[in-house]
Amino acid sequence: MNSRIVDLDRLTAAGVREGALDGRSVTVLGLARSGIAMARFFADAGAHVTVYDGRRTAELRSAIDALGGRPIDLALGPEVEPAGAWASADLVATSPSINPNFPTAEPRLRAALGRLVEAHRADPRGAPALVSETDLVLRMCPCPTIGITGTKGKTTTSSLTAALLTQDRAHPAILGGNIGIPLVERLTELTPEHRVVIELSELQLPTLSRGTTVAVYTNVTSDHLDRHGSVAAYRAVKRRLAELVDPAGALVLNAEDPVAAALAELRTAPVVTYRRERPLPGGLGVEDGWIVAAGVERLPLAGGGAAQVGRSGRIMPISELAIPGDHNVSNALAAAAVALLFGLSAGKIRRAAAAFAGVEHRLEQVATVGGVRFINDSQGTQPDAVIAALRAFPRPLVLIAGGRDKGVDLSGLGPVAAARADAAVLIGESGPSLADLFRKSGVARVEQAASLQEAVDLADAIAREALAARAARPAQAGAGGQAAPGPATVLLSPAAASFDMFADYSARGAAFRAAVEAIARRRAAGEPSR
Repeated sequence: MNSRIVDLDRLTAAGVREGALDGRSVTVLGLARSGIAMARFFADAGAHVTVYDGRRTAELRSAIDALGGRPIDLALGPEVEPAGAWASADLVATSPSINPNFPTAEPRLRAALGRLVEAHRADPRGAPALVSETDLVLRMCPCPTIGITGTKGKTTTSSLTAALLTQDRAHPAILGGNIGIPLVERLTELTPEHRVVIELSELQLPTLSRGTTVAVYTNVTSDHLDRHGSVAAYRAVKRRLAELVDPAGALVLNAEDPVAAALAELRTAPVVTYRRERPLPGGLGVEDGWIVAAGVERLPLAGGGAAQVGRSGRIMPISELAIPGDHNVSNALAAAAVALLFGLSAGKIRRAAAAFAGVEHRLEQVATVGGVRFINDSQGTQPDAVIAALRAFPRPLVLIAGGRDKGVDLSGLGPVAAARADAAVLIGESGPSLADLFRKSGVARVEQAASLQEAVDLADAIAREALAARAARPAQAGAGGQAAPGPATVLLSPAAASFDMFADYSARGAAFRAAVEAIARRRAAGEPSR
């Protein structure tokens, strides 16, 4: 029995500051964003840190550099036996994608982790404790937390929620989790006065042993079936946040989504619903073009009592939202619900929500060049997200899609693409199957491209053709009027993962921006279009 095994239930941020990890042996699995952050955190806390990653050293140079010269042992490469990396460890910490049940972890590591989990279950003091970065944060965080999850919309909702909470200067708001800086690196600076907004994906949720103060659901459809195997399994993972929520906190649920709405039946915490119509009692909704609240109560930690809203429960006109699309009205409703729970007034919510322009790779407007607007929705990897993006913009519209198939049913995307898009330009491994789907669905023009740069150039040309045709129509009809106002839109919303062509969705979005910048430079120089 190892008496030095870290007791996670007794580990606190204050304890770490006072030396609770001094001299402890900690193994961190994975040298990506979260792994780098954990390695730095544990090393700075005085632990002896070993990092394991199955990739070779040459592939990890930038990650190793990010460790900042700290005295960290590296166990890297396919020749390293995973279990050997934690043979003498008191604690093993994992990145979100490293899980004994998910194919995101290499087979040898999955098998070794499975044995570690069983050994710890059989004798908690005889095997190293095992914790994920997100679970470690929730165990040690001294302040209220807001966990936000869903199949789509969670990044925008998380970012907007943090922007609204920032209006309360007495309670600094921090955003992290599946977005931004890994929160483990900010643990020691947190106080009870902070508010922490955590975007939680289906990779992080199964690792949790603690819940958040408030749990927010945007929706639960289907995604990542390549990892979970079935819709039921995916939904069970998503349910985890609602199961663990603080009973003194709240569940914020999308009443328009049947799976999310049904989580109210858990009765784990008071429920606040939201929907894009007249609000249900105790929830938020839309009336006469305004976001309104109907009897929402503040959390006990925010003083309790009725939330501060305007006449007839008004908070803000939806026309003031800078983020486009009906789906973003839902996201704004969810964020406003959290802000009301934490005691923000309608006036503060209105000012902050009107100023919020969105986030990278989520319906991000890159530029408008020669009458063509380019929208980067690289995070649109799931059909519902792409459908929402298609519905957010008027025609003329050219969709760029394709990448690595995620094993999700895309059949519902075809009819919407046919109704909303003038053309589709397809890339990547799923390009041929998407081309077949779109042609059968009636998309007027379907093209394929060998690269994203080629796809952007082709989509730009198609969009400009559509603009020219639109401008000519009134003259041809003898109406003597003007063409309909507004630009054409080129929308990157892939309905697929990025890993066949790019390191991640961010790299794909960056490549899209670079392609748009190249078009802008050519047009500024008077060069012919490609």
